[in-house]
Amino acid sequence: MAERYDCHYCKESLFGKKYVLHDENPYCVKCYESLYSNTCEECKKPIGCNSRDLSFKDRHWHDDCFHCFKCHRSLVDKPFSTKDEQLLCTECYSNEYSSKCFECKKTIMPGSRKMEHKGNSWHETCFTCQRCQQPIGTKSFIPKDNNNYCVPCYEKQFALQCVHCKKPITTGGVTYHDQPWHKDCFLCTGCKQQLSGQRFTSRDDFPYCLNCFCNLYAKKCAACTTPISGLGGSKYISFEERQWHNDCFNCKKCLVSLVGRGFLTERDDILCPDCGKDI
Repeated sequence: MAERYDCHYCKESLFGKKYVLHDENPYCVKCYESLYSNTCEECKKPIGCNSRDLSFKDRHWHDDCFHCFKCHRSLVDKPFSTKDEQLLCTECYSNEYSSKCFECKKTIMPGSRKMEHKGNSWHETCFTCQRCQQPIGTKSFIPKDNNNYCVPCYEKQFALQCVHCKKPITTGGVTYHDQPWHKDCFLCTGCKQQLSGQRFTSRDDFPYCLNCFCNLYAKKCAACTTPISGLGGSKYISFEERQWHNDCFNCKKCLVSLVGRGFLTERDDILCPDCGKDI
């Protein structure tokens, strides 16, 4: 006697009938479609065993239901996009939602490369240098007066030339005596350290950091022997070709400040009137 071969769900015999295996169990077509078939997003009917099940992001369609939401052309085996969960062919999507090229005003098709800058979009081949008209692509560029320039063209047409190295200044820079300098070129004449961003002074039109200027040219305090820069409004006392920092101009004996007061001298020392009575 032959062994029975029945539907796993309804138990009807499957001999001579079509069936489907699911988890190694046989099902008649009717039970399988009722239990396991996906529902078409478009027509809401089951997608049977004899139909192709097209899926996208856990959603399913019959072949005949898989079409553009606007023009209703079939999307089977064609590129497509989605908007608000609706399927759209690339043409309809582009016409409705794609960016327009700032240069040629035509649609930038989905999937094609586009360049973006300050809220505007370009086809890759339309994003060109204003001067040489070559596509800029992913290279660096500099915008000027609503136009874009590749770096070499910008340097040739607009960039200032550093007075020291004679090369273009593309970013930043320093102006000294109405002449442009690269930050890296504007150095102290003495120690060659960068002067950009720090206080400096000059002598005979040459720039110096404060340390070098003081060490080379500033007068020395008669009391502490360190340089008196006189820069930035700092005050000092001068008497008979000698100079003192304000804080150093004190009586030699009692150390009281003599700034704004009378004083006496004894050889190289300065004294307040009280300490000078015994001279």
